[in-house]
Amino acid sequence: MIRSMSTNVPATVDEYLAAWEGDRRARLDAIRAAVREAAPDATELISYGMPSFKIGRRVVVSIGAFAKHDSIFPASQVVQDQLGALVAPHVKGRGTFQFVLAKPLPMDVIRAIVQARVAEVRAEG
Repeated sequence: MIRSMSTNVPATVDEYLAAWEGDRRARLDAIRAAVREAAPDATELISYGMPSFKIGRRVVVSIGAFAKHDSIFPASQVVQDQLGALVAPHVKGRGTFQFVLAKPLPMDVIRAIVQARVAEVRAEG
């Protein structure tokens, strides 16, 4: 299912995920689980219409489903510099890691991104 986030903003992460079915829902559930594993003390919320995970007052990552890919935001320069070649194939546009639907999710990469973002957020205080 593809929906316009501008006309149907979910109230919760569970509501966002409920709009997706089958393999697409499984991918999003896997991303969510990886985020929760890498950032177990993060709080879930909806920010800018997407599932987001924050520690304290800072969003660690947000995730989004799009027509041909799933994304994790932000692709901060700190994370890109720290993870280098591991994340380079997934950096798209400004501040986005994309994972195309035609390929399996690289769960190790996703966990590494979240772990690096947690460290970045904590270092910034």
